[in-house]
Amino acid sequence: MAVKTRKKRISIQRIIVFILFLLMLGTWAPGCSKKSGEPVLKQQEEKDTIKIGMTFDSFILERWQRDRDVFVAKSKELGAEVNVQNANGDLKEQITQIEYFINKKVDVIVIIAIDSGEVSQAVAKAKKAGIKVIAYDRLILNAGVDLYISFDNEKVGAFMAEYLKKSLPADGKILMLCGPLTDNNVSLVMEGFQKGIEGTNLSVIGTEHAAGWHAETAFAFTNEYLMLQSKFDGIMCGNDNLAGQAVKALAERRLAGQIYVVGQDADLDACQRIVEGTQSMTVYKPVEKLASLAAEYAAAMAKGERLETKDTFFDGTKDVPYVKLEPIAVTKDNMDEVIVGDYHLEEDVYLNIPKEK
Repeated sequence: MAVKTRKKRISIQRIIVFILFLLMLGTWAPGCSKKSGEPVLKQQEEKDTIKIGMTFDSFILERWQRDRDVFVAKSKELGAEVNVQNANGDLKEQITQIEYFINKKVDVIVIIAIDSGEVSQAVAKAKKAGIKVIAYDRLILNAGVDLYISFDNEKVGAFMAEYLKKSLPADGKILMLCGPLTDNNVSLVMEGFQKGIEGTNLSVIGTEHAAGWHAETAFAFTNEYLMLQSKFDGIMCGNDNLAGQAVKALAERRLAGQIYVVGQDADLDACQRIVEGTQSMTVYKPVEKLASLAAEYAAAMAKGERLETKDTFFDGTKDVPYVKLEPIAVTKDNMDEVIVGDYHLEEDVYLNIPKEK
């Protein structure tokens, strides 16, 4: 009887020990699971985050800083991280940056090309690695990018031509101050301008291309014609930075406001010159819309979503998907309607001159 009782006690003790072991295991298991699960969760989050590489030509132009800020902010809203690189106008550096993005295995590379032709091989490497490529604002030639998003650049040139046709004498003479031909937009703007003055007696008496968009070229070129006492009535400038230097050369001879100067980008100082009367017009390109839309397309492409675009653009080898935005001609007459409040503050635009009431 005593033996049976002892055996029974031993059995009960074993059961209790086993139950305690199970309880302790249950307490430890969640802790172990959580600890081992943290890196897995972190890896999963990193894998799910959209990674975008963005390489800029440079930040010499005022507008590129705005493009960058809007694109990065919109991408963040969409759950994407953007690695922004500045090539400072150096083609080799930009190619190195593209290769860096390839090695980092980003999902999408956005390129503001320094040279529309010379980055095509780097693009080919990215595409071979399965990375989507967006040509931002400037087309990349012979590369078959996944998306080209820009403004109607021919229309930019057409707006300039239209303004000068209305303003200049019938036989007016024009200087053309353009950007570098390595920027494909330059050719498109020039083409739109030349078509715009066809069938008129307006004539272009001199053309200059500013390498790297360096504005000092515009000052030297305008000054050269002034020194030669060559008569000209208008200056077509590839952007407002060039226009500013052309106006500076005119101002030194007290000719600012007497010769019509047109540009593009609606930079703040250009808008100030327009209301002051020293620059005639600019072409506004809503970069907030461009940058925001580009970020949306980049995020969609990273997720493998199919792109739907109304237009295509021939890059020299194939037709690539093209998102085309509309520019707007801006003069003193529509400055308040188009620019003030939406792009620049009223007090900034009219900083140097009282606003007419």
